[in-house]
Amino acid sequence: MAMATDTANQDLRPPWDAYFMEICHVVAKRSTCLRRQVGAILVADRRILATGYNGAPKGLPHCAELGGCYREKLGIPSGERQELCRGLHAEQNAIIQAAVHGVRLVDVTCYSTIQPCVTCAKMLINADVRRIVFEGDYPDELALALLNEAGVELVQWRAENEVSGQS
Repeated sequence: MAMATDTANQDLRPPWDAYFMEICHVVAKRSTCLRRQVGAILVADRRILATGYNGAPKGLPHCAELGGCYREKLGIPSGERQELCRGLHAEQNAIIQAAVHGVRLVDVTCYSTIQPCVTCAKMLINADVRRIVFEGDYPDELALALLNEAGVELVQWRAENEVSGQS
């Protein structure tokens, strides 16, 4: 005897953006950055292709293991002099993971706990990311300008704007 589908139960499922943003927050928990934990996932056709979080390159000591954040010691504000950091950004690590595992990136959505920086924006454009859903702000106007110029859809996600049962 077949059971009827409980449509009321399906209405309680989170919308796709909320679902993937929640996963981003779990991914961010793996971050080794002492300043800010960031998570990113690359999604196509509602399937997770790769994940990434910010931290030191594999096999190298993390800032906590070295006695603190190099950027903090130098007094470098957020959004400036990104080259003076041991860590890779979450978006960079997600793209690298896709490449290492031979995952083809086409018409991708990137979910991130924070707005991408200009370096990540350029990488995401070249990785065929068509849509970026991000939560927190990041002080990088050039990143936004490049993403807009490339026709990448930008969505600043806010939990209070989500409605249960969407798409």
